[in-house]
Amino acid sequence: MSDTTDSDDVTGLPVTPDAVVANHRRLVGYVGGGGDPEDPADVLAMAMVLRIEKSDPPDRTDLLTAAARAVALLCLDDRAAGDGPWAKAMDDWCNARIRKIARRARGAQWAAAQEVWGVTATEGGAEARAFVPGRVGDLDRRVKKLQIGGTEVDGELPMEKPDHGVVLWTNPGLDMTVGKLAAQVGHASMLAAKLLTAEETIRWRLDECPLAVREAAPEQWRDLLDADAAGSAIAVRDAGFTEIAPGSVTVIAEVVGN
Repeated sequence: MSDTTDSDDVTGLPVTPDAVVANHRRLVGYVGGGGDPEDPADVLAMAMVLRIEKSDPPDRTDLLTAAARAVALLCLDDRAAGDGPWAKAMDDWCNARIRKIARRARGAQWAAAQEVWGVTATEGGAEARAFVPGRVGDLDRRVKKLQIGGTEVDGELPMEKPDHGVVLWTNPGLDMTVGKLAAQVGHASMLAAKLLTAEETIRWRLDECPLAVREAAPEQWRDLLDADAAGSAIAVRDAGFTEIAPGSVTVIAEVVGN
């Protein structure tokens, strides 16, 4: 959310194992909760932008997958560790209540958004960008002017369980917009790091954080809630500021086939 620009994507950038381990430690240590500051402008949030071109909108599953990967890649980026330029912002954000706000962009808006500190991920024909978190009141004007609504795209999430890897299961009983769901799978991709060892996280980051977004069947969702209670999966519980009731479990992350 800085005015400083950085148009680099993660592709081709160095991945330092020590930096990944430090970033992994931050995510594993994240507890969540806490109150909000009195001034809404002081709220810390991660902005996200979904590329949704009017003439060629992306597939729903690909877009949500790209959004989740963008968050994971940013959280594990070398620039977020140690003395990196993003480290202080990431520390502050992870010490507060995690907030994400997704917007849409197309054409020149999308191109301009690439100049703001963050990471873009692609999946199939979809693209999404996660930005370095900061004060809502300091949100870069190139992102702030983008529309929060109008993120709906066609497509149904698959339900079959992959053979291996990080899987983000969405709640079949909740009706959320794509923008809301993008923020929720972004939360889940961060929390999934708690299910990985440091060594597994290094390999995951070197592979550019592959993951699958799926919709759970009702009976499977009950099993996933049990797995969360047992510590073998991890649930995202929403604060209820938009669309759904406070405390609702929106997404559950698990790692299969390890």
